[in-house]
Amino acid sequence: MLSSLELDSLLFFDIETVPVSSSYDELDEEMQELFDIKTAYQRKDGQTASEFYERAGIWAEFGKVVCISVGYFTYKNGDRQFRVKSFAGEERVLLEEFSNLVEGYFRDPSRMLCGHNIKEFDIPFVVRRMLINGVKIPNKLCMFGKKPWEVNHLDTMELWKIGDYKNFTSLKLLTRILDIPSPKDDIDGSEVAKVYYEDNNIDRIIVYCEKDVVAVAQVLLRFKREELLSFEEILSV
Repeated sequence: MLSSLELDSLLFFDIETVPVSSSYDELDEEMQELFDIKTAYQRKDGQTASEFYERAGIWAEFGKVVCISVGYFTYKNGDRQFRVKSFAGEERVLLEEFSNLVEGYFRDPSRMLCGHNIKEFDIPFVVRRMLINGVKIPNKLCMFGKKPWEVNHLDTMELWKIGDYKNFTSLKLLTRILDIPSPKDDIDGSEVAKVYYEDNNIDRIIVYCEKDVVAVAQVLLRFKREELLSFEEILSV
């Protein structure tokens, strides 16, 4: 599986998102009304929009990106290394930094973006937030007008589906069944907003995000039947 794929042609990435404000009450009246409408069918019976607001980070209209972590393979003198880097902080700035990286170092058509569920979540979310923030969208993130084979995105969840489009498999489950050390040893996605707004601990979110990037790389190594990364091969830059 994927035997001809060159690992050093991939840019692995993952994002972490939170609601655009710390609470529903901080939204202006119009945005509260729009959130009420947007979430009407998702809320359980009797659940108010305010109570549901903790999940606002899954929608680009009501959420924002607080961290983007990337990773890539390098090979030198026969030695393999996986380098990890993160962009965090003010949203517009981190989106610009990510855009510059993709446009500068990974714009070549032979290079691909890789992640877990990036086609349905990460890429659409990032592009929408770039539009909202007035950030230039890298060509590699643009899908309008492209033929399917011109879209350079490799999604490990799509690879695992093997054509079964009813199937959703989390990264945590995939690493478990493939016998890969779990990246989920601290927080999970539902806790990111609390860590960001209440604990004010962006460093903890960065660590969490980078572990997901490493986990996706490990999954792809399993798919290619190659040896997993050792701790010594992973370098934060």
